[in-house]
Amino acid sequence: MKANPALTEPVGEHLYQSLAYRLAALIECGTLRSGDRIPSVRRVSQQEKVSIATALQAYRLLENRGLIEARPQSGYYVRPRSLSLPAEPGMSRPVIRSRRVDINDLVMRVMHSPIMEQASLRTEGGWINFGSASPNPDLLPTAALNRCLSSAARRHSSSANQCPFPQGELQLRTQIARRAMEAGCALSPDEIVITGGCQEAIYLCLRAITVPGDTVAIESPAFYGFLQIIQTLGLKACEVPTSPREGVCLEELEKCLDGCRVKACLFALNYSNPLGSCMPDWKKAALVEMLAKRGIPLIEDDVFGDITFDKERPKVAKAFDRQGLVLTCDSFGKTLAPGYRIGWVAPGRFFERVLELKFVTSAGTTTLPQLAIADFLANGGYDHHLRKIRRAYATQLRQFGQAVAKYLPPGTKITRPNGGWVLWVELAAKVNALELTELALAEKIIVAPGPVFSATQGHRNFVRLTGGAPFDGRAEKGLIRLGQIIERLAR
Repeated sequence: MKANPALTEPVGEHLYQSLAYRLAALIECGTLRSGDRIPSVRRVSQQEKVSIATALQAYRLLENRGLIEARPQSGYYVRPRSLSLPAEPGMSRPVIRSRRVDINDLVMRVMHSPIMEQASLRTEGGWINFGSASPNPDLLPTAALNRCLSSAARRHSSSANQCPFPQGELQLRTQIARRAMEAGCALSPDEIVITGGCQEAIYLCLRAITVPGDTVAIESPAFYGFLQIIQTLGLKACEVPTSPREGVCLEELEKCLDGCRVKACLFALNYSNPLGSCMPDWKKAALVEMLAKRGIPLIEDDVFGDITFDKERPKVAKAFDRQGLVLTCDSFGKTLAPGYRIGWVAPGRFFERVLELKFVTSAGTTTLPQLAIADFLANGGYDHHLRKIRRAYATQLRQFGQAVAKYLPPGTKITRPNGGWVLWVELAAKVNALELTELALAEKIIVAPGPVFSATQGHRNFVRLTGGAPFDGRAEKGLIRLGQIIERLAR
C-alpha cells in the first residue's frame, strides 16, 4: 500500500503523524474514496487508542495537505481527487557574476502603472489580478483591528499623536519577541526595531552593511523589490542558482562568495517570492555557518514564514546565528494589515547603525497602528487567525495550481510551494513574458512577468501567478483566456 506522495512515512514518535499516514494510505488505495465521510475524531481516537487531541492533530495535518476537508455540522470528508500536476521548473542557472542592476524603469512600467493601481483587487472594474502578491482582504481581521485601533486611540490619546520613538513601541516589540520563539529565536524587545513595513527594514539593513559598489548575493529569481533597493543604493547583484523546493544552492553560493567578493547576502528562505521555495532548517544552519566563517552578513526576509501549510512553522536563519551576523526582517503586511505598514528588524550586531539610519530616514513609525497590532497579538487573536488563513491559502493555492495545470498549455511547468500563495510558472521557450503581459492587460488580466524578478531581466518565459484570492468562476475564465493567449504565443 503506497501513501499519497504529499504525506510520506513519518520518522520519529509523533502519534498524530503515524495516524495521518495510515489514513492517507487508506485514501490512496481507494478504501476511503473521494466524497466519503471519514470516522469522527472521537471515533478514530477510540479505534486507534489515541487521545482526541492526537486524532484532531492528525486530521488537521491531512486537511492542510489537501487530502480531507471539514464540512460544518457534518464532519470530515475525503476531498475529490486532483489532477496530476505538471513538472516543476528546474533549478535556475544564472551566470555567477557581479553586475549592476537596472530594473526600476521596467518594474514601475509593468508592476506599478496607473492601470495596475486601478486593478488592485481581482473583482474591481472587471479586472482579473493574477499578478499581485497582496493578501486576500476577506481573510484580514479588519474589524478586530479597527476595534484595537479605537481602543488604542482612547487609551493613548495624547502620546499617540506625539513624535514616535525611533525604535518603536515597547508593547509591540515585546509581542514580536514572544512570537519569535515560534521561529526558533530568543530575542529581547531591546534587539528589535520597528519599521515602515519589511521593505524599509531591508533598505535600512542594506544601507547599514554596504557601501555603493559592493556586491550582494541574491536568489534567482528574486523579489523585484529587493532588486530595486539594490539599484537605488548603487550596489551590484550576484544571482545564485536556486531550487524551487529548497532555495539557494549552497555549493553555487560558495563559488559566488569566493569569486564575486560578496559583502552581504539577501535571501527569502521561507516561502520565497516568487519561487515559493523553503530552505530546510538543517540547510539554514549550514548557510549561517558558511557565512559566519567569512564574516558575511545575511539579511533574511521572512514575510511569508507564518503562512506555512505544515504543522510546524519553519525556523528562521537567525535561530542558528551565534555571531550577530543575521539580520531578520519581517512584517504584518501578509498576515494582518498591509495598510498599516508595520514591519520590524532584528539586526544583530548592526543594531546601532540600523537604529541610527531609521531615525535619519523616517524618525519613527506611526504609533497607533503599532499599538493596535500589539493589542491584537497580546489578546491571543493571532494564533487563531493564522490557523484560519493557513487553511484558506492552502486550499486556494491547491485549487489555483490545479486550474493552471488544466487550462495552460501542455508543457507548462509550475512550482509546488508549501506556504505563501505565489506560483512560479515556466512557459514554452517561445513565449515572451513581457509580450504576454501586454496582451493579457488588453484582456483585463494581470500577471507578473519573469524579467522583473531578475537583475539581468532574464526568466523571459516565466510568470509569477498568485493564488491569494478564492478561485471563483471569474478567475477560472481568466485562466482559460490566459491559456489561449499563451498557446498563440507559443506557436
